[in-house]
Amino acid sequence: MRLFLIACQFLTIIPLPAASSWQEDDMGRSMRWFPLVGLAIGGMLALAHGGASLLLPSGVADLLVVSLLALVTGCLHLDGLADVCDGFGARGGRERFLAVMKDSSVGAIGVVGVVLGLMLKYQGIAGLPLAQKYGAIVIFPAIARFAQVLMASGAKRARGDGLGAVFVAGVGPMELSIAGVTTVAAAAIILGGIGILCCILAAAFTLLAKGYFHRRLGGVSGDIIGCVSELVEIITLLTVVAAGRVQFTGVL
Repeated sequence: MRLFLIACQFLTIIPLPAASSWQEDDMGRSMRWFPLVGLAIGGMLALAHGGASLLLPSGVADLLVVSLLALVTGCLHLDGLADVCDGFGARGGRERFLAVMKDSSVGAIGVVGVVLGLMLKYQGIAGLPLAQKYGAIVIFPAIARFAQVLMASGAKRARGDGLGAVFVAGVGPMELSIAGVTTVAAAAIILGGIGILCCILAAAFTLLAKGYFHRRLGGVSGDIIGCVSELVEIITLLTVVAAGRVQFTGVL
């Protein structure tokens, strides 16, 4: 329960009872419950969408989901997306990339990256097949938070400071195993084969991203973990949309 509360406190801005005591490695150990927190967030989003759909057009309810997700998470991972986009835009070496990500200001490329990311997420939710819509809304935050665990597990630290370094130092095989089983089981129960496909694609993308940033920067940082999480949310939604279209045409 204590580690779950720590995970909630980091991943959301929802006021919860503070963990009575914790050590530095508890941050990494709490990652075992990241997908479970993601499921709770997804359930809240689904309830909000269902309630809003009774009074508002579907498009407005879809946009409400995107807005509420950003609000509940304190835009934490969107900030990582912006910082990584700015790092790519800096067009420098490793030190330049890391320095730009650490800068608290957001550049034009970072703004464009966040806007495009939010637009893709909104269109992904709007395009979900009706039969899988609420299931996908519940599961996509969980798969993205499993990607955070996979990204941090066994990774090198791009720099020694920051929250990312704390998580990377504390996460281990136990955290990855629990998070993985939780995510795959939930995805299979909620979306069936499509859910399993989403998990496979999310894991493949995350591992490719981890390998890339290890080669480019010598490791990962909190911003990189957040950026990958945002991209996995988009990939998961678009996978469900694409699978629904394939099923509709009779290919599957």
